Amino acid sequence: MPRPTPAQLAYGSATVVLSTLAMLLLSEARSGISVVVIAAAGLLLGVLVAVTTTIPLTARAKARGRSAVRAAHVPVPRPRVHASGQSDRSRVSEHSLRR
Repeated sequence: MPRPTPAQLAYGSATVVLSTLAMLLLSEARSGISVVVIAAAGLLLGVLVAVTTTIPLTARAKARGRSAVRAAHVPVPRPRVHASGQSDRSRVSEHSLRR
């Protein structure tokens, strides 16, 4: 199971706190069982929000046919000519400890 991203943690936590507070204020719950039920509903809602936070990103990546992680790390081509004017092929024979 992959680790949750910071965005998932933030959205999920905010959803749990705000939805539980709103439900408690709107329902005017007085008994212990109703507070527990509202707290459980807020927790489930927060988990649902945290899990669905990344669905659009993965759906877009699947539509393109590659993962979002691979697309973010595209290699940048190196220049063939160095500042000294030597090409990569002429440097192959050089020793790294040359004095």
